[in-house]
Amino acid sequence: MKAKNVVDQKTWLEARLDLLEKEKAFDKQRDALTRERQAMPWVKVEKDYVFDGPDGKESLSEIFDGRSQLIVYHFMYHPSWGDEPCKSCSFWADNFNGIIVHLKARDVTMVVISKATRPQLAAYQERMGWTFKWLSSYDNDFNRDYHVSFTEDEIENENGYLN
Repeated sequence: MKAKNVVDQKTWLEARLDLLEKEKAFDKQRDALTRERQAMPWVKVEKDYVFDGPDGKESLSEIFDGRSQLIVYHFMYHPSWGDEPCKSCSFWADNFNGIIVHLKARDVTMVVISKATRPQLAAYQERMGWTFKWLSSYDNDFNRDYHVSFTEDEIENENGYLN
């Protein structure tokens, strides 16, 4: 780690107040961007996606589980990766179990979807001690259609569209 500059309290406070002004401006920009995102139109889903989950096959509408909103976390795990999915996704997933109950109380269902097979997901989920709902999209185009997976050509030529 690079050595930090050590200053007196007055100098630090001046620097902190300058930074605080920039942080507040950034917050206002982020709030405006959030409002734009929330105003985006919805898209009608016309494909019949079927996922493989712990309780068998489920359609996209079924995974809403009776709630009006759905959060899908696209967990990067390709079937060819064996028993080692994305390390960053694993880091975030370590925090999912605790938030599910809070989302349900707000009429939101959260699921995790990966391209890996259901047996791969189940084995890794058990190893990690996770209880959240993790579905396989192995037999459908969900990941491609929502631009979260790519062909070898798209990766090699860096010309895939990332959502």
